[in-house]
Amino acid sequence: MGRKVIVVGGGASGMAAAIMAARQGAQVTILEHMDRVGKKLLSTGNGRCNLTNLSMESGCYHCSQPGFPMKAIRCFDVGHTLGFLEELGIMVKSKNGYIYPNSEQASAVLDLFRLELLRLQIQSITGCQVKQLHSKKGQRFFAVTDQGGFSGDALILAAGSKAAPATGSDGSGYRLAERFGHKVITPLPALVQLCCEGRHFKQLAGVRCEAEISLFCAGKRLSSALGEVQLTEYGVSGIPTFQVSRFASTSLEKKKPVEIALDFLPAKSQEETEQFLKKRALQMPHLEIEDFLTGVLHKKLAAVLVKLSHIPARQAAADVPQDAWERLARQIKSFQAAVSATKSFEHAQVCCGGVDTRDILPETMESKLVPGLYLAGELLDVDGICGGYNLQWAWTSGCLAGIHAGSPNRLPHRK
Repeated sequence: MGRKVIVVGGGASGMAAAIMAARQGAQVTILEHMDRVGKKLLSTGNGRCNLTNLSMESGCYHCSQPGFPMKAIRCFDVGHTLGFLEELGIMVKSKNGYIYPNSEQASAVLDLFRLELLRLQIQSITGCQVKQLHSKKGQRFFAVTDQGGFSGDALILAAGSKAAPATGSDGSGYRLAERFGHKVITPLPALVQLCCEGRHFKQLAGVRCEAEISLFCAGKRLSSALGEVQLTEYGVSGIPTFQVSRFASTSLEKKKPVEIALDFLPAKSQEETEQFLKKRALQMPHLEIEDFLTGVLHKKLAAVLVKLSHIPARQAAADVPQDAWERLARQIKSFQAAVSATKSFEHAQVCCGGVDTRDILPETMESKLVPGLYLAGELLDVDGICGGYNLQWAWTSGCLAGIHAGSPNRLPHRK
């Protein structure tokens, strides 16, 4: 009879861990407090499920122990992941290195995971609230739940973070990890929208534009990202905003001033932008300034930038003084706003912070404090940028935990 393995949490990492443990011959039970496993997976990649990314570098992950994520990923990398997904029956395709299911349906991915859980006779106890976990000399683990007690030779904690609680991530896993002596670094929203100060945002609501967003703390630039930025009545959203948001969260938590700067013509320098405006004025001297940037920037955005540059909207381009072009170029290249907050955990895709990885073995995901205890997924202090990196972390950490909790065996074939 194989080892008994308890998996707390039926998200992406929990399902991966359960499947890999069962493939080693273990008897596996998943304890999931939602009414079904894998709910959060349905929302990934806007429902298309960005499974992983072919470009895998250390800068794609954030962790208090910077080398930790890549040490784990070297043990179970993208090649192993593609093999694992193929074994589940998931056909994938690449879009500039971003890996999606060929169907572009997260629901289809979840269906195949559930079919594999059934094939392996993995017991999924849903609607199950874990009240207490404890171990007996690190050799036997016990889970007390509202649906009875469970015991196992190994325990995998994959209960998620506090991000997107509607999908099941309520932060309860942190408390369970702390009971085994693990430290938790304060979880904060990441991959989330930013709330900004300034009366202009209501006027800019609905504008989408290609821009570079830079995030500053006390005047020091911490991060920047390029792509489609969405301006809203409360501030900024969009993938570039998500990429820099963790730095806003950590700085605001320390009560430090945070500011963003938006560059609406990132392909041009400040000087090039100023020369472009002056040349355009020579070509179209009759245009009133309110129409001057038509075809260059969104009309609502142009109106705000012109106003901030203190140029009368009805003034003809030929009559605009030379120093005004410099002011307008400066606004186009560096539209600044103070960040007052991030959106809440309800809006965040992941968290920064979590269980301190200093007490985790990256090669196996086993606790250094309690032999036989494994931790995986968003529960840990690891967060990736947008682009499939957080799901790759789920596959890597979940599969490593499952393999070693169930008893070591072969890795899936690499493609």
